[in-house]
Amino acid sequence: MVLGKLGSAIRPYLSEILNFINDDKQEFLVRGYVAIALNNIGITIPPQLKPLVSAVRAVEQSTFEPGCSTVTLENPDGAATIRFGQLVYILKAPEHRIFQPQCVAVAASKLGQLTLAQVVGVLSPVYEEEQLADEWRFYAYFFSGGDNEVKRLLRWVGKPKQLPDQLNHDEGVKALEVFQKVWEPSKDLPEVRNDLANKTATIAKMVNWQPQDLPLLKQHYDNLKNSHPANADSVQAAINSLETWKWLSTFRTVILAHIAFWLALIFAYPRSPQIQALFFWNPWVRNILGVGYVSFLLTWIPFLRRKLFQPFQPSLLADAGLTHFTPDLYFPNSNVQIGDGIEPIASALPHLKGQIILEGDSGLGKTMFVRHLLKQSKRIAVYLPAPTCTEGVIEAIQKKLHGDEIKDAKFLQSLIYSGAIDIYIDGLNEVSADTRAKITQFVANHFRGNILITTQPLEWDAPGTAKTYKLQPLQLDQIEAYLRSRHPAKTAKRQGTDYTQACQTFLQTLTAPDAFAPEERKAVNSILSNPMELTLAAWLLADNQQPNLLNLRQQQYDLMASDYQRMWNHDFPLLPFSEAIYQLRLSDQQALPADKFFNELQCMEDEKYRMVISRQWQDAKGEAQKEWVFRHDKIAEFFIVQTFLGNSDEAKNRLQSHIGDSRFRGVYFLLATLLPIDAAQQLREDLINYAADTKDHTVSDTFVQLMRSRKTIPVSQQTNQEN
Repeated sequence: MVLGKLGSAIRPYLSEILNFINDDKQEFLVRGYVAIALNNIGITIPPQLKPLVSAVRAVEQSTFEPGCSTVTLENPDGAATIRFGQLVYILKAPEHRIFQPQCVAVAASKLGQLTLAQVVGVLSPVYEEEQLADEWRFYAYFFSGGDNEVKRLLRWVGKPKQLPDQLNHDEGVKALEVFQKVWEPSKDLPEVRNDLANKTATIAKMVNWQPQDLPLLKQHYDNLKNSHPANADSVQAAINSLETWKWLSTFRTVILAHIAFWLALIFAYPRSPQIQALFFWNPWVRNILGVGYVSFLLTWIPFLRRKLFQPFQPSLLADAGLTHFTPDLYFPNSNVQIGDGIEPIASALPHLKGQIILEGDSGLGKTMFVRHLLKQSKRIAVYLPAPTCTEGVIEAIQKKLHGDEIKDAKFLQSLIYSGAIDIYIDGLNEVSADTRAKITQFVANHFRGNILITTQPLEWDAPGTAKTYKLQPLQLDQIEAYLRSRHPAKTAKRQGTDYTQACQTFLQTLTAPDAFAPEERKAVNSILSNPMELTLAAWLLADNQQPNLLNLRQQQYDLMASDYQRMWNHDFPLLPFSEAIYQLRLSDQQALPADKFFNELQCMEDEKYRMVISRQWQDAKGEAQKEWVFRHDKIAEFFIVQTFLGNSDEAKNRLQSHIGDSRFRGVYFLLATLLPIDAAQQLREDLINYAADTKDHTVSDTFVQLMRSRKTIPVSQQTNQEN
């Protein structure tokens, strides 16, 4: 018998077998033979089953042995398919029904354990004799020896009483693998094959398939597409969904790999000029290899934008001279006028946001305030002296990004438009009308950006998107606080309390009611309210000098020139140096000609005079570069004005040719006090006429006021100024 041949292999299923034997609804002969088989392999059966065993043996001996012998398999060495066909014949033949349990047992004992393919034949009668379905399902299970694949098959086909309502992935795969094994053996059993097709479609809908399942699903689709097209559609739907997911998964993998590649580049970017130029600032490579989205992410993600500008930060801020900026020396108590109101600049403009025009007279601290914002800002920023924008703002920034390598101006423009970089343009009044127009147009086109422009008062069409802040002169209490806040250099003659006392005495003298005539008082107050002039006065006081408020710049120059003469044993070349500075202003350049005036610049840079400052940086090739610029525009104007003085035709021509040029605005203010009286009066008339014709009073009005104050200056002092 089959159970006898299985031996100990049936022990995992013993409880199920005993339940079957105890079930009175089952055929008692079958139950009896099962009990006998258990007893034969050494498994003790319960005492209550012994009468059943005795009854079966009595029936076997007295009634069925002859009949059974007529269907016993006589060809044990024949093909397995023949043996199996004989068994099915025994099971199905009506004339053998009475002998069935005994005959099946005898036949099975000669046939051995049925394979999965053979079990399909045992299930075939289920669809023909529905009332005996459970019996046939038992035969299938019984003759297979409780094989797991048979159990999985019986869970779905052969009219199970209830189908699974849930199915995990692993069980779904195993079920379809079993179906695939029995598909071909079921070709002559249409009912079984139809059931397999239906259940294949059902399982295809229930499981969340994975890419590795595609071959199995395609095998079932090939099985079904011709004979069962409706069921094949369900399998095809699963295949389509899986292939779509697989494509998306592949696409995701590619995208992740692509992103990882660009992230690696962005982290290597600051240290590699080749990566900078080839991958990020080359529009063809960035847009093609970046598949479009790289440019978008670089433009709009702050972290990536910072990485993009990180290698160029020293160059972007080189002109700001932040290495020479001492936050402790910044005076934060200045006021600005916004509309009709006055506010402290520190609260009105704590950081740059939007478009701001900071307007104020020369020396009020516009550039110092810009440096203060840059020093405390955490954002990417660029500082541009207005004269560097002669070709345009984009072009000026591009040059600071190592312009020979960074050629993608459109990408730079999109970064600026997105607000990736704050832009500070200093000294709009120092450039020509054409350059000013380019800057104005740039601001109007980039209305989303953070842009700050500093300028002295001038007649121009400011961008409508910008808000104007007017920097106010210092008041008396601010003047005293400002002087006290200046810290003398270590080499200064006056320090600590001595310096503080000198400042108090100086202010007391200047603010005495009878110290100056009314018009002269206006001029003195104007000078005192100017932080630039106060800085120079503080330096002179620390050096034990008495500041001459009406001639501070000349006083500073005389001290420097005297020191220069002692060092080099010849006079400072004032006129050649001044002519060179004039030519620089005409070409909107700031870097001073170190090749011609190296010794002069070295002396002017001395801590005692601080007329120029040096800037150092590395170019794109890594080579050290150095240049000198004036510490303030007022110092440059002092030298430029020297080329306007005198009786030469060239000097007289310059007086007239630059009246409408905002770059020389401060020069004309100096001329109001430096020209001989007659020449100054003639120039005043020329400026008034120009203002009447052009409605531009930015120079003429202040010039007239300075001329009024000049009338109160003693003749001896005027003579000294003219000399």
